Amino acid sequence: MNTVTAPTQLPWTQSLHTGDGRMDETHHEFVEMINRLMTTPHEQQLPLYKEFLLHTVEHFAQEERWMLATGFSADNCHADHHATILETMRAVETHYEGGDTEIIQRLAEALAEWFPGHAASMDAGLAIHLKNVGFDSVTETLADPSAIKNVTMSGCGSVTCTD
Repeated sequence: MNTVTAPTQLPWTQSLHTGDGRMDETHHEFVEMINRLMTTPHEQQLPLYKEFLLHTVEHFAQEERWMLATGFSADNCHADHHATILETMRAVETHYEGGDTEIIQRLAEALAEWFPGHAASMDAGLAIHLKNVGFDSVTETLADPSAIKNVTMSGCGSVTCTD
C-alpha cells in the first residue's frame, strides 16, 4: 500500500510579520490559502486555486498602490517580483486545465518556500518605508504628503535588496 505524506504546511510565525497590520492580515490570508491548497486533493484544487489567484492579484495590487503612493518608481523590482509570480500562477492554471493536475500542488509548495524570504525582505522593507513616510495602510493616506515630495525609490524597497 502506497502512503502519501501530506506536504509541510507554512506556519504563520512571528518571522512573517512585517510591522504593518493591514499587510500582515493580507499575508496571513495568503498563507492560509497556500496551506488549504496543499491539503486539498489535486482533483479538487482548481476552484480554490482560482480564488487564491484572485486574492494574490489584489494582494499585490494593494502593495503596489502603496508603493506608488509613497514614492516608489513604477518599475521597481518588488513589483517585478509580483508580476513574475502572477505570470507563473496564470500559467499554472492553464497547465492544470490542460491535464497536469499536480501542478497546483507543486506551485503551492514553491510559494510556501518563496514567501517567507519575500515577506522578510521586500515586504518588511516596504512596511518600514510606509511607517517612515507616515502612510496609513488602512486608509491609504499620508499624514503629510510633502514627506514624499522628493522621494523616488527604485530597487525593491527591501531591507536586503541586491537588485
